[in-house]
Amino acid sequence: MTPITVEAVVSTATLGPAERPTALAQMAGQELDVLVIGAGVVGAGTALDAATPGLATGLVEARDWAAGTSSRSSKLIHGGLRYLEMLDFALVREALKQRGLLLERLAPHLVKPVPFLYPLRHKGWERLYAGSGVALYDAMSVSSGHGRGLPVHRHLTRGRALRVAPCLRKDALVGALQYYDAQMDDACFVTILVRTAASYGATVANRARVVGFLREGERVVGARVADLEQGGEFDVRARQVVNATGVWTDDTQAMIGERGQFHVRTSKGIHLVVPKDRIHSTTGLILRTEKSVLFVIPWGRHWIIGTTDTDWDLDKAHPAASSADIDYLLEHVNSVLATPLTRDDVEGVYAGLRPLLAGESDATSKLSREHTVAHPVPGLVVVAGGKYTTYRVMAKDAVDEAVHGLDQRVAGCVTEDVPLVGAEGYRARWNARARLGRRAGLHAARVEHLLNRYGSLADELLEMIAADPRLGEPLPHAEDYLRAEIVYAASHEGARHLDDVLTRRTRISIETFDRGTHSAREVAELMAPVLGWDAGQVDREVERYEKRVEAERESQRQPDDLTADAARLGAPEIQPL
Repeated sequence: MTPITVEAVVSTATLGPAERPTALAQMAGQELDVLVIGAGVVGAGTALDAATPGLATGLVEARDWAAGTSSRSSKLIHGGLRYLEMLDFALVREALKQRGLLLERLAPHLVKPVPFLYPLRHKGWERLYAGSGVALYDAMSVSSGHGRGLPVHRHLTRGRALRVAPCLRKDALVGALQYYDAQMDDACFVTILVRTAASYGATVANRARVVGFLREGERVVGARVADLEQGGEFDVRARQVVNATGVWTDDTQAMIGERGQFHVRTSKGIHLVVPKDRIHSTTGLILRTEKSVLFVIPWGRHWIIGTTDTDWDLDKAHPAASSADIDYLLEHVNSVLATPLTRDDVEGVYAGLRPLLAGESDATSKLSREHTVAHPVPGLVVVAGGKYTTYRVMAKDAVDEAVHGLDQRVAGCVTEDVPLVGAEGYRARWNARARLGRRAGLHAARVEHLLNRYGSLADELLEMIAADPRLGEPLPHAEDYLRAEIVYAASHEGARHLDDVLTRRTRISIETFDRGTHSAREVAELMAPVLGWDAGQVDREVERYEKRVEAERESQRQPDDLTADAARLGAPEIQPL
């Protein structure tokens, strides 16, 4: 095993433009113990799980952290209430344990409680049936040892339910249940996870695509990696390689000339974002549909409405939402709203793909959210399936499987006790938020926003604002974000392109009616000094982003998946600098 120095373990979590070429050179210049392919939540979690016991760990991502499924979820950390109905008690129990750990210990700065109201449509039997399920959900949460921080569910009459959620039609319910789950910004969470892995010595790089595997006989001994920023290819040698590429699992497996021991099937889910004032409620909603469930989720000054669950076998990088998808969500949510939503109320739309293990059912809504780990050839581990909430369990299983192939003693998993960067000191800073705001010249609400996105790392942004007070000003056309957050995304969080910032480091692309086009130039100009862009590169970044938004809008006017996919693919891809 390659030793990890003390300096590496306590290294900074900064992922700026200087750190990326250094990371690539380090990966090319040594043999790693574990190389992880894919920096979604599972890959990032696997890198952290491998780095914390001292393994020399590398992580490469073809695009940006969480650019695929892990930035396009419902943004919930939950046990999966509907899986109780499928009698999948083990999955729910494990997910509830992970939810509690994240809320209480690992990421209290990122994961927050959120209430949901479940309207009852039938008297008598439905309250007993649904109430028993929610009571079991709460009991399993408490029995996990990590669920005492959330309020327990409560039964509401129709009158009380309408006081909590006046948006509901009176004839849409006879009563209700209210219970609690948790939510987070999924892309922000993955970025923090990657930075935590880096702080424990993992060498990480985005825009680094695996184009082939290195072989010695039957054994995989590393990967060939293409640098999509500066061009060129290089070899990364590793004693074990972990394929954590989600919906691209089968494509990655094909590089070794075999399909593997299981097949990953993709299911598309789309979400709508509408302003807070369009739905008058103090709680989220969960509604039953003929296929699955529909969530209306509080999201700052917005609501997220989703999701669909349909087969998808087209472009995986840019799944497209069609007009039919949008109509489906509007129809179902309007069935209970006193004031229906229209297309004009929709600020943003996003589509994501779930990696489901195929074989159990023809209907994607019934496919397993369980995960699988396999060792198809010596030196290569594959992990696929699962839920965002249980990423840490998947990561542990993947690393345990890789360790079997290392043939040496390695310390066990410790990530249950390793808070993500920003968690330490978060609560103390939250208590002092008014004082921190006065010192920085910011309203306390701005400090709360920073603390809930960065935790104690907010100190770094406050230092930037102290050095340049202009960075404490809100971004024009996207006033929820400060200019400092844009600069910080490029200097500390590995953002390489305009799309990374508008879509993942912030959520401007779905939280504004213009989809971020009015903010694009100023954001690019804030990033430019950090990344060394000239005026021509700024123009190219803005033009490409505007064409992306144009293609997405056009896809959302198309009647079906085929035409929507064709329209979305009209936008140009990012080219090497």
